[in-house]
Amino acid sequence: MTLTELRYIVAVARERHFGRAAEACHVSQPTLSVAIKKLEEELDLRIFERGANEISVTPLGDEIVRQAQSVITQANAIKEIAKRGKDPLAGNLRLGLIYTIAPYLLPALVKGVIERYPQMPLMLQENFTVKLLEMLRAGELDCAVLAEPFPDAGLAVAPLYDEDFSIAVPATHPFAERSEVSAEELKQETMLLLGAGHCFRDHVLEVCPEFARFSSDAEGIRKSFEGSSLETIKHMVASGLGVTVVPALSVPKEAQPHLRYIPFSAPVPTRRVVLAWRKTFTRYEAIAALRNAIYGCELTGATRLS
Repeated sequence: MTLTELRYIVAVARERHFGRAAEACHVSQPTLSVAIKKLEEELDLRIFERGANEISVTPLGDEIVRQAQSVITQANAIKEIAKRGKDPLAGNLRLGLIYTIAPYLLPALVKGVIERYPQMPLMLQENFTVKLLEMLRAGELDCAVLAEPFPDAGLAVAPLYDEDFSIAVPATHPFAERSEVSAEELKQETMLLLGAGHCFRDHVLEVCPEFARFSSDAEGIRKSFEGSSLETIKHMVASGLGVTVVPALSVPKEAQPHLRYIPFSAPVPTRRVVLAWRKTFTRYEAIAALRNAIYGCELTGATRLS
């Protein structure tokens, strides 16, 4: 049994046709057919049922094909390990980001990584903090960009930047022409919040704890005070339904006709954004490269941390 034979049976199972499978494997059809027949004889069972117009996989053959795919994947992983030995940046880096960071950091970050480290493609996952931590622990992610605080999961953590918060109000709001607004003044406003599960919701409630009454178990109109994303909430604010608090990176560079973004008066609330990874993850150079790429982004309203 060889890896080549396993690749052939996976190709036939996928294509359901010996000719197309041979073409996909860049060999002649007789070569592929002979190799598969040899494997079937070695295993003493039929992997494929050969009909007049169609190839089907036998029940046992289906299990063998799935195992063959797993073996091929593991063999490719061995090659990736060897490749990384020559170049630690070579190979995919599986990166997770929370919802309130990903839309504003990723466009510049992905472009920067492609330009600086083309041998290190980013495989991206956007999710809640809790889910990203689970994926890190399970080895489904290599690293994640998160906002502190979060439960200690035995991770290595490197600070990236501290990010100021701003207040978003409708263009017709009395605050719209102000140079700054205090957290105390927000107590009289209708606050629009992200839904439960978003860590940024918790950050806003630290600034304005009185708005904790708008919780996920509230009834009636109060549920409308929660949104699924910052961009959704911004549209609600622009429609005059209330005000909200946003992180600095989400503030657009161009003026928006129906929205105004007002700084907080001192002390300005902030959040700390960090890069976290498993302590057993050995591609330190890849982590350093990712940090450099993040620092290469224009982090308006944030203070870079070393």
